Amino acid sequence: MTKLCVILGDQLSLQSASLQRINKEKDSVLMAEVKQEATYVKHHKKKIAFIFSAMRHFAKLLEQEGYKVHYTQYHDSDNKGCLFAQVADYTESNQVEEIVIAQPGEYRLYEDIQQWQSRLNTRVTLCADNRFVAPQSFFSDWAEGRKQLRMEYFYREMRKKYGCLMENGQPVGGKWNYDSQNREKAPKQLEVPKATQFAPDDITTEVIEMVKETFSEHFGDIEHFHYAVTREQALQVLEEFISQRLQNFGQYQDAMVQGEPWMYHSHVSFYINSGLLSPQECIDAAEQAYTAGQAPLNSVEGFIRQILGWREYIRGFYWHLMP
Repeated sequence: MTKLCVILGDQLSLQSASLQRINKEKDSVLMAEVKQEATYVKHHKKKIAFIFSAMRHFAKLLEQEGYKVHYTQYHDSDNKGCLFAQVADYTESNQVEEIVIAQPGEYRLYEDIQQWQSRLNTRVTLCADNRFVAPQSFFSDWAEGRKQLRMEYFYREMRKKYGCLMENGQPVGGKWNYDSQNREKAPKQLEVPKATQFAPDDITTEVIEMVKETFSEHFGDIEHFHYAVTREQALQVLEEFISQRLQNFGQYQDAMVQGEPWMYHSHVSFYINSGLLSPQECIDAAEQAYTAGQAPLNSVEGFIRQILGWREYIRGFYWHLMP
C-alpha cells in the first residue's frame, strides 16, 4: 500500500504522528505553501516568513533523512492555491492508496480534511496531534460534569498525571502555584541578556524577498528577521533561555521596561507551536535546571505553568467547545 503523508506548516517534527505511519522507502511526503492558508486572514509578514522558511528547511531535513518529499513553493507553476487541490492533484498523478495527516490545530481545516476521503475516493487517516503533552481526550474527561473550567485546577491534574514538579504525590515546595512571587518591578539598572538571534541564510533570505513582494498588504515589518528556522537553532534558543534567563524569569515575569521588549521571557512559543521543539523537552529542561540548583522554584514553576498549564488548557478548551 502506497501512502502519502501530508505535513502542515506547524507540524515540523520528525516525531510527527503522521510521519510515524509511513515507510520512507516507498511512501511520499507532501508539503505546500498554499495561498488559502497564508491569506485566509492577514498574518504578520514575519510570521509568514518564519513558517515558509521553517517549512523549506524541514523539507530539506526530511530529504536528508531519506524521505521522498514533494514540496510546492508559493510561486511554483503547479501550486493550486489550496491544500485540498494540492493533495488531489498529487493523488490523480500518482498511485496513492492512503493519505495520512496529523490533526490540524484549527477546526476550520479539520472540518475540511474530514471531507477529503469522500471527495478523493481515497482512504484518509487522521492521526492524533502529538505536539502536546496530553491527548485531546484528557481535557474533555477532566471537564465532564464541571460547572467551572478553571485553568488552575486543570494544571494541577496535569502535574499529577505527568509527575511534573511532584514529590511523594505533593507539589515540590508545598505549593502548586508561585505566581505571587512573580510580580516584582524591574530595577533601573537591569542588565537583560541579549536575545538569541540568527542571521538569515539563503533559504530565509529568498523567503523574505518573496514575502516583501507577495504580502505587501499584510501588516508588520519584515526587516530585521532573526528567528530560528531549524530544530538546531530552536534548541539553541531553549538552551540559552535555560542558562541565561530562566533564573530571573519568574521574578520579572510581569515587568515591563522601556526599550526591553524581550526581558527574561523564553521566546520558544514559535518553535513549540511549529513542531521544532516539543513541549515536554522544554518542561524537562526547566525542571532539570531546578533540580541542578540553576534556577529558583518560582521561575521554573512559572515557566512550566505556561506550557503544561495554559498551552494545554487553551488547546483543550478550544476543541472541547468547537464548533
